[in-house]
Amino acid sequence: MNAGARHLGTGAPGAGGAPGPGEPHTLVRVGRENLDDWATYWRSPDGQLEAMHAHFRGHVYHRHSHETYSLGVTETGAQAFSCRGAGHVSAAGMVMAFNPDDPHDGHTATSNGFTYRMIHVRPGLLTDVLADMTGRPSGLPLFTEPVIGDAAFGVALRRLHASLTGQASPLERAELLTTVAGIAARHAASPRRPAPALLTARDRAAAAARVRAFLHDSYAAQVTLADVATVAGCSRFAAYRAFRVQYGLPPSDYQRQLRLRAARRALADGAALADVAAAAGFADQAHLTRWFRRCYGITPGAYRTADRVR
Repeated sequence: MNAGARHLGTGAPGAGGAPGPGEPHTLVRVGRENLDDWATYWRSPDGQLEAMHAHFRGHVYHRHSHETYSLGVTETGAQAFSCRGAGHVSAAGMVMAFNPDDPHDGHTATSNGFTYRMIHVRPGLLTDVLADMTGRPSGLPLFTEPVIGDAAFGVALRRLHASLTGQASPLERAELLTTVAGIAARHAASPRRPAPALLTARDRAAAAARVRAFLHDSYAAQVTLADVATVAGCSRFAAYRAFRVQYGLPPSDYQRQLRLRAARRALADGAALADVAAAAGFADQAHLTRWFRRCYGITPGAYRTADRVR
């Protein structure tokens, strides 16, 4: 669902739900009398993916459709809409799955409105991901129900949305898109379920080792899943699966660990935080700080000064 709205500036929803500054979204408000209605929007440079985060109480969608697959998860409240000749309600945690050219409308089903995240995926991108997973050409999957009660699907969509609108690496975004595509295919009429092309244990270990060496050499670079596949000598999904089985982490998580270790070494030598962040491959100092604290329990600044006499 897209909002026809007046452009106001840039921003992103903050912890309290209202839009706040700091992330690369376009912020819009819908309607003159509904100032608590807001939406943020992100679009990939190649136009293959778009992501929306919105809260609506007064806004009502006119019946429309998209040329993309539109996959969304309701976060709070509930929204009602008509699609395929019937009425539907998506409550918190539920997933909305619209096929390309699926006409639908939409409005709140509660007095407090609803908040949701929506991702629009070009059909060709989705079939490319599914073909990579199965090792054979994929037809267009068709969702039989526009509302799906699958908690894992909702979590996967929220993680992908966060990666698209945040500071995730290209590698992490591709991994999360693969996860979403695999779950989506299970709820579609065709193909039924991706059957991944499997490597032998020996080939899997060899492919994973090549990827590991590549990541050690390129930990600060903006590596893509296509780069990983080329190094591994197999499909993107097979490379991802082989590495995760062999080393217990997705390639993107492993690369982040390498970045953090490089940052620790540089900080211990007294390097400036901003320089460390850039050299290690983080988007900025705040990005480094967030992950450093998540993984080590302290800030980079605290680690940098830990050897000083108190």
